[in-house]
Amino acid sequence: MTPTALIADDEPLLREILEARLAAVWPELQIVAQARNGRQALELFEQHRPTICFLDVHMPGLSGVDVARQIGKQAHLVFVTAFDQYALEAFQHGVLDYVVKPVTAARLSETVERLKARLQQAQPAVHTEALLAQLAERLKLDSKPETLRWVRASVGASLRMIPVDDIDYLKSDSKYTLVAYRDEGQLAEALIRMPLKDLLAQLDPQQFAQVHRSVVVNLRSIRRVTRGDNETADIELKGRSERLPVSRSYLQLFKEM
Repeated sequence: MTPTALIADDEPLLREILEARLAAVWPELQIVAQARNGRQALELFEQHRPTICFLDVHMPGLSGVDVARQIGKQAHLVFVTAFDQYALEAFQHGVLDYVVKPVTAARLSETVERLKARLQQAQPAVHTEALLAQLAERLKLDSKPETLRWVRASVGASLRMIPVDDIDYLKSDSKYTLVAYRDEGQLAEALIRMPLKDLLAQLDPQQFAQVHRSVVVNLRSIRRVTRGDNETADIELKGRSERLPVSRSYLQLFKEM
């Protein structure tokens, strides 16, 4: 019997990436449905009854763990998560499988081999309600707003997922925001349509700070701050020649100067 699968993730691009990676490592697997949230995942599960469910842990409304508890033992489950702690705990119990975002072909291949083995041996889906309940409780404890982990940007004819850790600074550019980042160590830039103020609201304030009306900098990228005239300053970045202005309004960030 042809194995079937459902993919549930609130990020369309990540659903597409996972589907493409699965097609490459398991061409016989038929993706019968894709869901954008937990409730839709349950509806589509009832419609299609897939063999396997790939569930994003964090989804609007019902989380992937909530969905898993309602599916029970009716399907094999694979959690898709950006948070190792959830996945590792489940995996270490030897019950639930997982892949970490962004999904790599190598890690997905390992998961696929385990799933194939279970299906070939006609092993039933094995879940423990106690473990799922424990994971659900942890999700509630960690339900504080998540910070942005990557930025989607058009680079030429392709769409890139830029990890925020690779961003050196962001600069407002009329209707767009310039993203200055490092692509495998090489300096790179991209334009995105999201306004700078909207991006700033989603970034970790411990890592990114606004230093000028039009500039947000990754604090880890700063090499040196030099005081200028009239209560201003300039930021020198690691490995970059451009300097970023610090206006008087934001100089208190470097008040120890």
